[in-house]
Amino acid sequence: MVQHLPKDDEPCYIISVAARMVSLHPQTLRYYERLGLVQPTRSEGNRRLYSPRDIERLRRIARLTDELGVNLAGAEVILNMARKMERMRAEMERMEAEFEREIERLRSRLRQLEG
Repeated sequence: MVQHLPKDDEPCYIISVAARMVSLHPQTLRYYERLGLVQPTRSEGNRRLYSPRDIERLRRIARLTDELGVNLAGAEVILNMARKMERMRAEMERMEAEFEREIERLRSRLRQLEG
């Protein structure tokens, strides 16, 4: 039987399962949602469904607060900055690839002119 692994953004874990996965109480997950730290998808029956990406975010919040002593406001700032840095990194990689293509185009044109 082929096992299906959920995509990063696929909502698939109910709150009790998500809470166990991150070793937090379901009420803590509800509190984090009220604060806007995590936004699980809602099912048709209005049940919270957490994606693997949500689970990773909850783990990062727990690590920041428990291991590093960061408060929740600080954790939110850190996570938002990390997300912005990731977007910037992706944009830099896109620009680098674009520059490399342009350099190759110019080199090719130079070879044509020389030859």
